[in-house]
Amino acid sequence: MSNTISAVEVSKHTNKNDLWMTIHNKVYNVTEFIIEHPGGEEVLLDEAGKDATESFEDIGHSDEAREILSKFLVGELDEASKSSRQDYNKLRAGELPPSEHQKSGSALRVILPAIAVIGLIAYKSILAPKQL
Repeated sequence: MSNTISAVEVSKHTNKNDLWMTIHNKVYNVTEFIIEHPGGEEVLLDEAGKDATESFEDIGHSDEAREILSKFLVGELDEASKSSRQDYNKLRAGELPPSEHQKSGSALRVILPAIAVIGLIAYKSILAPKQL
């Protein structure tokens, strides 16, 4: 990419009429999108002139949102301004974050239904009034 921009330059674009931010070391001018942003303009204004990567990834943007974002690309951060952090959780909209319970399988998924079935059988056979 030929257009290299410093973080200092990005930090000068912080109002709703001129709003830039960086995401994954790329610089975006989202001024035209501020009114259309589904999360509201305040969300974008909070990240104006800054690295918004963590906020962008935390919210779990869809592939469509990422495609829309690409339309506002104006350049890439210069080497001195780039963040070396790469450990962001890239959660997509509609996905649930992985948890240890989901990875290993949960005994509760078996035990709880079994307890419900045992309870129903006990009720039917012991506690329910006997019909003559």
